[in-house]
Amino acid sequence: MQSGKIQKRNIKSDTDCCSTDDNQGHDSQDTPENTSVFKTYFPAIFSFILLILGIAFDYFETFPFFNGWVRLVWYGVAYLPVGLPVMKEGWDSIKNGEFFTEFLLMSIATLGAFALKEYPEGVAVMLFYTVGELFQAAAVKKSKNNIKALLDVRPNEALVYRNSDFVSVDPESVGIGEKIQVRVGEKIPLDGTLLSPKASLNTAAITGESKPDSVEKSEKVFAGSINLDTVIEIETTAEFKDSSIARILDLVQNATARKSKTELFIRKFARIYTPIVVFLAIGLTLLPYFFVDDYIFGDWLYRALVFLVISCPCALVISIPLGYFGGLGAASRNGILFKGASFLDAITKVNTVVMDKTGTVTKGVFKIKDIQSNTFEEAAFMKYLMAMEAQSTHPIAKAILEYKADGPDYEATEVSEVAGKGLKGTVDGKPILVGNKALMTSNIIEVPTEIDNIVESIVMVAID
Repeated sequence: MQSGKIQKRNIKSDTDCCSTDDNQGHDSQDTPENTSVFKTYFPAIFSFILLILGIAFDYFETFPFFNGWVRLVWYGVAYLPVGLPVMKEGWDSIKNGEFFTEFLLMSIATLGAFALKEYPEGVAVMLFYTVGELFQAAAVKKSKNNIKALLDVRPNEALVYRNSDFVSVDPESVGIGEKIQVRVGEKIPLDGTLLSPKASLNTAAITGESKPDSVEKSEKVFAGSINLDTVIEIETTAEFKDSSIARILDLVQNATARKSKTELFIRKFARIYTPIVVFLAIGLTLLPYFFVDDYIFGDWLYRALVFLVISCPCALVISIPLGYFGGLGAASRNGILFKGASFLDAITKVNTVVMDKTGTVTKGVFKIKDIQSNTFEEAAFMKYLMAMEAQSTHPIAKAILEYKADGPDYEATEVSEVAGKGLKGTVDGKPILVGNKALMTSNIIEVPTEIDNIVESIVMVAID
């Protein structure tokens, strides 16, 4: 008996995301996506253009018409696209019992600026805040897309057996106990039990293990697994919403609900900090009246408004959660899934990581590490093995077939598969067994004791 040892190296499999253009032949500006982008960025762009033109009119004496009511209306039009949404947020917060928010601070500050005829400053504050919000939204969207791409393994259809035929339906419409068919390369849409004699599945999306999982009849299979070998049939045991992959996706989508201690502190801090700033601004406006001889109300109101703007906790309140959300997205982009922001804090304290399976940290591609044969030359030995493995679609077989050996190739005949053990057949007139230790012992073939000390995946071969 000769044995060849195969080392497995797992590979991170990236999901290829493809999209079809349903608007071919139409102007791209008519698409909902482009319309949404236009609505998102237009108010800020419009306000910016009016602000720049207004400042130019203010500083060039060649525009005498730009004064009084014309100037107020011009800056008012520039203010409304970016100011109204903020004031609406402030009003909604007040209706919900939250009086002191950053929206209220900015509304007071900018309306005060208009009252003091400092129109450009009022518009600029709201414009800068809106631009910051756009950057935040873009960062959040990118992070969400990264998370979605990592776990976007839910199939869009299921082939279910109805009216004596397999028909394509929405997976959410499939009930428990129905029979579904999964073709080669497709994802299993729902959890169930295997009706076919056997199946080879890629379960990396569920378990993290990239080594194909061999499943026998009546064993459980899980949604999100990819069928690698032949067409299989499954009896569903759970609805789509209760499938394993649906629960994982729900966990990820709610990851940001698990706030870190820093985020929770910032929220509490903002609730205390904001009203203090409001009362300090009021004090800055009125108290100097009692201590300053040449007190001018407009000057001190202006200073209080400046104080409101620079004290606004927007940057603090936004940057902390956004930083954590960006961290979740960046980790997802690199194939790492966190259940929530609190775990980002926890991992900073980790100094040792122990993995319980190779698929977590290695690549899903098998490579030959070592070949041992006591009675055959290596090339001749591999010719026998490759003739048998040419009849298999298993990833280990593909790795073996990458071996380069000179000389004529053999052809295997009478090849049959022994479930869960390996292959048997005939090559060059000699009976051949290729598989694991169980195949050898069941055929009364002595196995060297040192085999038990090898941690890599092993393929054993018995010739003649």
